[in-house]
Amino acid sequence: MVSQNAIPSRKHLGGYNPYVFTEQGVAMLARVLNSERAIQVNIAIMRAFVKLREMLSANKELAHKLTLLENRIEKHDGESKQSLTPYNN
Repeated sequence: MVSQNAIPSRKHLGGYNPYVFTEQGVAMLARVLNSERAIQVNIAIMRAFVKLREMLSANKELAHKLTLLENRIEKHDGESKQSLTPYNN
């Protein structure tokens, strides 16, 4: 089973068959194919999706921490510049 939205028509992009499955597509395929090899391949693909989600989550957390660090540095730089400027008395 393949989603009609996943395969471009001949009008758009030549109508080629997809080279990848979504995670839901792999789960649906696992229900249809019951050979030992198909089961092992489906397990490997599902593990790849889990690992991909973990990597994306870790990168999102790292990006957030980097943003917080940049904000702290900018605040520190701003405070340092204010303390170095002479008073206009």
